[in-house]
Parts: sequence; C-alpha cells; structure tokens
Amino acid sequence: MNISATQNSTVPIRKHVIPIRKSTVIAPETALTLDHHEPNEDLSHRGRSHTTQIAAEALKLWLEEEDSLAEQINTLINGAVQDFPDEDDKDEAAKYAAEIARAVITDKTREGHLRIVKAYIAFHMRKNTRWDAKQVNSATPFDITSFIIQKCGEKEKGCEGKKYSTAVSTRAALTYWYRTIRPNESVSEWRIDSSTDQCYGLPTRSRHVSEFMTGLEKTKAKAGEVSTSARALSLSDMHNLYDHCFRPNATPAEMRWGIEVVRLQFESINMIPGTREYFEVQLSTRKSAQTGVGHAWTLHANDTDPKICPVRALIRLAVVYGETVPLTGALFLKVNKNGAILQDPITTSVISRNLTIDLQNLGYKSWTMYGTHSFRRGGCQHRIKNKGWTVDMVAAWGGWSQVEAITMFRYFYSPKDNHEFMADYDRNVPKRLKLE
Repeated sequence: MNISATQNSTVPIRKHVIPIRKSTVIAPETALTLDHHEPNEDLSHRGRSHTTQIAAEALKLWLEEEDSLAEQINTLINGAVQDFPDEDDKDEAAKYAAEIARAVITDKTREGHLRIVKAYIAFHMRKNTRWDAKQVNSATPFDITSFIIQKCGEKEKGCEGKKYSTAVSTRAALTYWYRTIRPNESVSEWRIDSSTDQCYGLPTRSRHVSEFMTGLEKTKAKAGEVSTSARALSLSDMHNLYDHCFRPNATPAEMRWGIEVVRLQFESINMIPGTREYFEVQLSTRKSAQTGVGHAWTLHANDTDPKICPVRALIRLAVVYGETVPLTGALFLKVNKNGAILQDPITTSVISRNLTIDLQNLGYKSWTMYGTHSFRRGGCQHRIKNKGWTVDMVAAWGGWSQVEAITMFRYFYSPKDNHEFMADYDRNVPKRLKLE
C-alpha cells in the first residue's frame, strides 16, 4: 500500500527520517531500498522518475477516454454550437476566418466543426493579423489552449465561462481542422524534432493540450460540472444488451450485429478440441508492458449466468462464421447491412456507434455517458462488486503495473457510475427496529 503524507510529516524508515512534502507518495519498492542509498539525490531522482511515469499514464488514459468519445463527438459539438455564434460579417477577421475555413471544410455535415474553427481563426486574427491558420509549429498547442481558455475560463477573469463539454467539442473540432490541413500526418502522436524544430502529428494530442484539458476538467468538476469520463456498463446493462442483441426470434444476420470487439486474432485463441469448460486468450505484448511478456487469460464457461458466458459467445461466433471464414487474422470481422461477413476487422468506432444505437433502442436517456471504455470500467467493477475479487486480483487479471494504479482507480470509480443509491450505502442490514 502506498503511503500518502501530509505537509510537515515524516516517514521513519530504518535509520533514515525523510521529510515528505505535501502530496508526496512513496511506493513500497522505493521504501524497501532506501537504506541501500545515501539519501537524497538518488531518492529525488527516483521520485521524479516515478512521478513522470504516473503523469504519463494519466495522460495516456485521458487520451484513450477522449478517443472513446469519438462517436458521440458530433452530438457534443452540435450541443455546443450556440457557444459559437455565426459572425461571418462581424469584422475583417471574421470574414477572413469564414473564407479560409469554408475553403478547407467542405463537408456539409460538419457545420458545427466549421463554426468552431471559424471562431478559432477569428480569435487569433484579431490578436495578430499575421497569424497563419494553416501553419503548425511549437506554438500551435498554446494557440489551442489560449482559445479554449477564452471560451471556458472564468467569467470573473474576463472569459466566457462555457462548460467543459464546450472545451471537449473545441478540441475535437480543431483536431478535425488540423487533420484536414495535414492529411499525411499521424493522428495518434505529437512530437517536435529538436534538431529541425519540425512538428509531426496533431497539436491537439500534445502534452501541453492534454495536461491543460485535464486541469480544466478538474476545475470544472470542483465548480459542480459533471466529468465526461465514460460510465461503466453494469451487469444489468450487459443483460439488457444481451436480450436486445440476441432475441430468441432473431435471424443469424441480425445476431451478427451484436458480436463485436477488436484486436483479437484467431491466433489469440487456444481452445482444445472437444473442451467446453474454458479457453485461453493470449494477447501480444503491449507497448507499455514493463516485463515484455504477453498477457493471457483463461476464460471459463459461466453456467450460472449464460448471458455473459465467454464460451457460449465463442460458440455463437463459430455458428455465425460457419465454414466460410478462414481461421486466421482478425477474430471479429465487420458485417454488412445484409448480414454478410466481410474480411475487414471490426473497429472501436463501429462498436461505439452500435453501442449508442442499442442503448437508445433500449430507452437509455443517459446513452451519451457510455463509450468503449464503459466495457473496461464495467468489467473491472463487476469483478469487485459481483465476483468479490480483491484489488490485487483485478490488477493481476488486467495486467496492470504499479505505475498504472491511476488507471485502475479510475476504472473502479467514476462520479458517473450509478451512485443514485448513495444515501443507502451506510444502511445496516437488517434495518433497526423503531423503539417505542
């Protein structure tokens, strides 16, 4: 267990007494090796390294969650349009912004993106008439955050005070802008060549923008706004989705729409012929894995709750594929509108889009709170709440390192995760009798 120390406290470890500043966290492996090093320079270096790793993990998780909202982003942007009034004729800057933005964004379904981009360009043109909307350099991430500050910063400080969802929509629209004007750049990174100052990737994925958005989210949360992180899918939600996707009278073509996940290969599955009790899943090594060893799971049949039984799910997939699908490559494939199996692997955007449709069909008014991360959160919480696993069991099962503890905690808990009954959390069972 990590030790969190408050200001001016000390942690005695063998012969050394080390002053701990506020919010410092010492990991167990660090504490056990302190007496082997003459204290403070090495400890300071280790502390900085550990803090950097944790910060990097937090940013990675934030970016993953933002990516998981991709299918809802049009809804968010359309909801934020009123925060960006159409002012094409307001002044010369607005006219120029409208002209250049419309020349690049020609998709008629992107009116919300266009409105935000025009406001972004006009904002900077009013500050600097020589500012180039199509130029990308080391200052671009700061251009992005200065615009978001103006829109979402505190009114008391001269900003507009818009909600965090407006900031998310702005970042998404500017991501679309920079992807459009730089179509050959990577969409998953941002880096600057120190020798040439050449910039690669998307400035909206820079550390500066990510850290700014994380800080803004915390600030807005303190002010009473709800986080945009994905809500967990509960066991009840999974049952509802199962009943919706696998109706007794459904045709095989209809059932195919419910069988979707990504990245697994046929080669990832190890199932002994004739065995129906379990099968093994082997994943390749993640880039973030510290050991370089791939992660594996043994998934057992669930006769108690067949709706979430992995063995039955695999059997259904075999029935759907029949004899036509070669047993190599991507395990989960796209399905066309006629129910035919395609050879293209399924994508997270397809999962997110169909999850949204299914939840809407089920009557979920909170469907915007769910994304692909909802499965990860729900699976993590299911094992704690319903299966009675300990935290270390979940950590081992998920293949999480100690640096990824922040990921674990965010999967265990989110302000959005079905806390409607919190008033009864401390209720003793059975209820106490009323004394006469």
